Amino acid sequence: MSSQPPITHSIVVPAYKENLNLRPLVTRIFAALSRPDSPIHAETTEVLIVDDNSRDGSVETIDKLRSEGYNVRILVRTDERGLSSAVVRGFREAEGGKMLCMDADLQHPPEYVPSMLAALSSAQPFVLGTRYAKGVEMDASWPMYRRVISSGARMMALPLTSASDPMSGFFGIRKEEFLKAKNLNSSGFKIALDLLVKAQIPSRGIAEVPFSFGVRSEGESKLSGKVMVKYLEQLVELYLAKFGVAVVGLVVLVLLAVGFGGLWFLFAE
Repeated sequence: MSSQPPITHSIVVPAYKENLNLRPLVTRIFAALSRPDSPIHAETTEVLIVDDNSRDGSVETIDKLRSEGYNVRILVRTDERGLSSAVVRGFREAEGGKMLCMDADLQHPPEYVPSMLAALSSAQPFVLGTRYAKGVEMDASWPMYRRVISSGARMMALPLTSASDPMSGFFGIRKEEFLKAKNLNSSGFKIALDLLVKAQIPSRGIAEVPFSFGVRSEGESKLSGKVMVKYLEQLVELYLAKFGVAVVGLVVLVLLAVGFGGLWFLFAE
């Protein structure tokens, strides 16, 4: 009897009340991995759902998928909440040395999973699914306010990384590099950006895979004003971590000077 090959790739999916999306997500992932031209084998890949105690039938859905032969498991958290902390927990629990994070809502197309995982290497230990590559279009149904928020958040992160889409939740990292990242912000808004900065991933170490961002299939968006405030707090922390108090303080003073100068010019007439 042949033994099961070791798991080399893990797909971590943070989830909260996403039961209706779990079956199509898992089946589409493994369908993509089972294609003859897939560079990654389904037999060496696992899907790990990190669920924040949804109590919506997610556990039963995963149990049924497992009984059908899919290599998927679910970790239910009862003492923690939040997207970033779920991803961190999933990466810690993952069996594979190459790990991918994606949303449960099918906005990250499962058909891109093989190419994303295959892009990870010792030379490029971080892979980013980017929505801003040439020729990539947003779904026409994606609201304009979401596009504006995404673009603004991306611009504010430009001094921290050369990545074209550090706001993306569709990304992967080698476990070796993940373990190098210290003091990860478990309550932050964008864990990919946190990892890029704190694992000190250089520009040449980032592989980018263009993908078209879809619309949510089932359930509700988790974006809120509180989440955006958390992102701003995260930015302050990352700027301090990368540039230090003196540089960040100088930038703030310059911005205040420019702001007051503009107000003086407007009202001096």
